[in-house]
Amino acid sequence: MPRRTKAQAEQTRSAIIDAARKVFGERGVSRTTMEHIAIKAGVTRGAIYWHFANKSALFSAMRDQVRLPLLDRMNTVLHDSDGDPLDSVEHLLCQMLDGVARNRRTRETYAIMTFKCEYVAELEPVLAQMTSTCQEMLDKLEEAYQSSATRNLLREGMAPRLAALETFAFVSGLMRMWLADGRGRVVRKQVRELIAAHVATRRRT
Repeated sequence: MPRRTKAQAEQTRSAIIDAARKVFGERGVSRTTMEHIAIKAGVTRGAIYWHFANKSALFSAMRDQVRLPLLDRMNTVLHDSDGDPLDSVEHLLCQMLDGVARNRRTRETYAIMTFKCEYVAELEPVLAQMTSTCQEMLDKLEEAYQSSATRNLLREGMAPRLAALETFAFVSGLMRMWLADGRGRVVRKQVRELIAAHVATRRRT
């Protein structure tokens, strides 16, 4: 395929994902059809099916736009061997929430995944993919907490795996509350303080 054609195809693919994100946000995923997305993107349904086998594949592509940068960021932040691993965990959690606050595409995608989707029928496989991503995050957090334990920084008696599970549950709930707190009356103004307080409970005193 000529270089220009590849570029045009990628541009069309991105436009379809952007249109899907908008329609998913407006209608909810289950009530959105490929026809709705095609109209929003200004393309034919055939053009969508050329890029995506079904709505599940399109949803996964939209999700990957925020999932892959998150995993890259985790690798970069948590693998800072010269720093304090607990500081790295705190920095990562702050970056995650900052990314949602500053990036509209990221914010809209997480809102769709959290409030606008039922993971049944054709989207059931996506739930398995999300579980796999959760496992990756848990593993990386556990590595950070294990490093903290090795350096005698982790609170005495706290198992690295349990610490990772607690942090995962904490940030998942915080993300959900942040997304729901559209007017900033509950948690948005205190996100950094909440994260700092959580990580402080991991630290040996």
